[in-house]
Amino acid sequence: MDAVVFDLDGVLVDSERMWDEVRQAFAARHGGAWLPTSTRAMQGMSTPEWATYLVTEVGVRLTPAEAAAGVIGEMAERYAEGPPVLPGAVEIVREVASRYPVAIASSSPPVLIKSFLAATDLTDVVPVALSSEQAGAGKPAPDVYLLAASKLGVEPTLCAAVEDSTNGLRSALAAGMTVYAVPNPHFPPDPEVLRQVTVLRELSDLPAALAG
Repeated sequence: MDAVVFDLDGVLVDSERMWDEVRQAFAARHGGAWLPTSTRAMQGMSTPEWATYLVTEVGVRLTPAEAAAGVIGEMAERYAEGPPVLPGAVEIVREVASRYPVAIASSSPPVLIKSFLAATDLTDVVPVALSSEQAGAGKPAPDVYLLAASKLGVEPTLCAAVEDSTNGLRSALAAGMTVYAVPNPHFPPDPEVLRQVTVLRELSDLPAALAG
């Protein structure tokens, strides 16, 4: 591998449940009806995509722009108290970055990615940090991973990707990367997708897996 691209939510920060809680509560306050499929459907979507989904599928009585601003505002308030960084995540990023160029390819909006980098003092360690809304389509489309590879100056097929969710894994696979899964225990990935990737017990196993 010539570079490593990390997902953010569920890999470096324990935020998948936070996103779900905030969006569900926001939807309930604005006339929406949460569907059994809504949580998984929105994992990996870019901001414009999930905001539109909240309006058209969940029934939130706002415009997509208003829904996006409201949810992101609440998430930013929670991040202001300190992002929910997963144990050991910062150390693993630093260790991997000592051997490879690294990037973040996330479905989070840029403001939350920047908040994470600033809070963890990783801004100078991670030269490329992208939101899928900067790349076009959200995950499972490969756009954000392809853009990350391009910004790093590395062919996608020579990149490793680290993901936790079904849509994230599909995105990285579609980009042609070598994919490592750290399955999210709260939202387990599709077993069929897991069969196509290397599954790690935890993120701390990544450096040895890359070396092997």
